[in-house]
Amino acid sequence: MKKYVWPFITLCCFSPAFADYNVMFGNKINSLTLYTAQSVGSGSLLHLIQPGLWDFMPQTLLIAQYSQPIKFFRLDSRLNLSAVQNIAYNSNQGLSFFGMGISIDTALLQYQGFYAGIGIGPYMRNNNDKWVSSKLVFGEKVFLGKNISDNWHLEFYTIHFSNGDFTPVNKGFNFFGFGAGYRF
Repeated sequence: MKKYVWPFITLCCFSPAFADYNVMFGNKINSLTLYTAQSVGSGSLLHLIQPGLWDFMPQTLLIAQYSQPIKFFRLDSRLNLSAVQNIAYNSNQGLSFFGMGISIDTALLQYQGFYAGIGIGPYMRNNNDKWVSSKLVFGEKVFLGKNISDNWHLEFYTIHFSNGDFTPVNKGFNFFGFGAGYRF
């Protein structure tokens, strides 16, 4: 057992020295990513991860995101500032909204330029609607990404917006989509 302790302590002490590389950034320090997504209905976070229960709705989500690399419990992560626009095509639904938020995404798995992870963060939006009756919502995200060059990456993701049952009306918004990002 003792022969494994010192290599483990050495790895833990010197791992911050390797913090310059992040699987979502390579050796870059900034990223701009544009995301688009289709609504897969309302419902809980569990509804989101069961594609058989998806109910496609006439809504499109657009996200412009600026990110910087960070470490979160020594895992490759990114800190994000996002502008979010949901466009609901049927105006009588009252589901369109614009929001701004901060979030953190953490890559839990990585292999040869592929990465998968989760993210969470608060968002302020400009609408109280029939699905979520608060302006403060939380976004939970699951993503799968691929670095296609030193500067470009692609991601598929699902995201769920809700208020954590702070108000009686909290059906939530669920989306599935993809994004393309440029690192610099």
